[in-house]
Amino acid sequence: MSIATHSSTGLPDLKHGLDLTEDQRMVRDMVAEFAASEVAPHAHDIDENHRFPEDTWKKITELGLTGIPFSEEVGGSNGGTLAYILAVEELSKVCGSTGLTLAAHVSLGTWPIYAFGDHLRPRYVPELIAGKHMGAYGLTEPNAGSDSGGTQTTAVLQGDEYVLNGRKCFCTNANYAGTFIVTAVTDKSLGPKGISAFVVPRDTKGFVIEKGEVKLGMRGSDWASLVFEDARIPRDHLLGPEGEGFRTFMKTLDGGRISIAALSLGIAEGAYVVAKRHAKERMAFGKALAEQQAVAFKLADMEVQIEAARHLVYHAARIKDAGLPYTKEAAIAKLHASETAMKVTYDAIQVLGGYGYSREYPVERMWRDAKLCVIGEGTSEIQRLIISRQILK
Repeated sequence: MSIATHSSTGLPDLKHGLDLTEDQRMVRDMVAEFAASEVAPHAHDIDENHRFPEDTWKKITELGLTGIPFSEEVGGSNGGTLAYILAVEELSKVCGSTGLTLAAHVSLGTWPIYAFGDHLRPRYVPELIAGKHMGAYGLTEPNAGSDSGGTQTTAVLQGDEYVLNGRKCFCTNANYAGTFIVTAVTDKSLGPKGISAFVVPRDTKGFVIEKGEVKLGMRGSDWASLVFEDARIPRDHLLGPEGEGFRTFMKTLDGGRISIAALSLGIAEGAYVVAKRHAKERMAFGKALAEQQAVAFKLADMEVQIEAARHLVYHAARIKDAGLPYTKEAAIAKLHASETAMKVTYDAIQVLGGYGYSREYPVERMWRDAKLCVIGEGTSEIQRLIISRQILK
């Protein structure tokens, strides 16, 4: 990997410990500019009105952000995981909902087909990358959340079709998706080893989408429930071998955790920027808040937590790009970054005081958005379970 250098000194550009290539810096800077001009102006409105920004999503696909980590063979740019992570981070600095939309589409709605689809890959991945429709991932059920092995949706093979029955909930992008990846039990006697994964087209007969619940945060990110009542899926839409669904979604969630870690990092950075600016401008007791030691130390702690999160997130992305096992690294990055997002946004509200509690400033939205990060792609408790198993096995 080449290391970007300062043009004036020729020394490595190690600001924020990035070690980014020229291409990665170009992605970061391009998305940062797009986020500031096209995403930030709508962040308050889409949150306030629980509105999915269709125009913004169209621009995201036109920029090619949906194809960054995928090969040129299927229409991607072969930019790698880290470049894609930078895009999620920059979007999330100004709007967590938009960062989540991209993360769910790429990591959950497209990557599993790309990685495990074989004959399905050329049919679906190019369309997902081109933005012809969105991708969504149906794993969570009313009675199977953290315990994904407790999946109750069933798939019974009848001739050349699987018949699906069951329900999925909290499915991000569902109302706008054209392709869904879902898990279902094909052999109840085998437990988790009897779970399989399927690609389900939106127009499948017997498949309906029900409106999702009102959310605390991420209100500009769409979600809904999926209902299958004798939905017939072509046999060749089995994603990977039968019975490999649990393994498929475990690997998918590993990558998804890096995405949520980047989302968390971006939210924390966005809140920190607002808090630091306010602390420099706001006067109290005859001097700026930033000159009050209690506030200055709080900002210092934010900086430490964010810098640590950045290193962990980028490291996990690089491990994945290197083709090495990254289960532990992804869980560590997701755990630390998501809890950092919660802490930093909470402290940002404290720095702003009454202004932070109002909707005049974005930190209260960022705090609400951050809560999703310690739940989605496995709760903090699940991350600790994964990490402990990795270090003790």
